[in-house]
Amino acid sequence: MAAPVVSSGSPNQGSVSGSTTVTVTGTGFTGATAVRFGTKTATPFTVDSSTQITAVSPAHAAGAAAVTVTTPAGTSNGLSCTRTDAPAI
Repeated sequence: MAAPVVSSGSPNQGSVSGSTTVTVTGTGFTGATAVRFGTKTATPFTVDSSTQITAVSPAHAAGAAAVTVTTPAGTSNGLSCTRTDAPAI
């Protein structure tokens, strides 16, 4: 069994407060045990198929964070996503 591979995330940006629903696509997601945005674990997340996961992003500091998927076969590459502060009104 090969480690998972993350190829894209949509949307690839969101708020620092979290709660953005992100669709992660790639391969080898069956049996995923964790989805992380940087060092923060996404909860909840759902393995939709071996090639797609839907995750809710956690609160995270502004800037880039690597999205990774962990399965019993290992941890994927990191795909960069960006978290930004909400615009001031």
